[in-house]
Amino acid sequence: MKNKGEFLNKRRSESSRASPASSSVVADVASWYCAAVLLGLILLASVRETTVSYADEPFRGNPLLDRPCDEIYVVGEGETLHTISDKCGDPFIVERNPHIHDPDDVFPGLVIKITPSNSKRLK
Repeated sequence: MKNKGEFLNKRRSESSRASPASSSVVADVASWYCAAVLLGLILLASVRETTVSYADEPFRGNPLLDRPCDEIYVVGEGETLHTISDKCGDPFIVERNPHIHDPDDVFPGLVIKITPSNSKRLK
């Protein structure tokens, strides 16, 4: 009987200690939980930033279409060289962009070089 009692006591003490595998699982679960919480906070913060309305500033349309004219310009939906020229104050777009063979063949996503004049630059 003594052997059976020693065996049970030894087994109880072994089962009460956490095995390295189970502590690894707990650490993995805690890491995933922290990552999920952090991702949720980042998404919540980005949504709050985009939904904040400013009562002092009037709505001016789509901010992507009203972007300033930088030296490198990406053509947007519905834009033509004429509208870009008026917007940016650069009447020499075709001359500065030899890859534009036909001024009527301008498509969204086309990258062009712009030299905006200071007088027509967006506010």
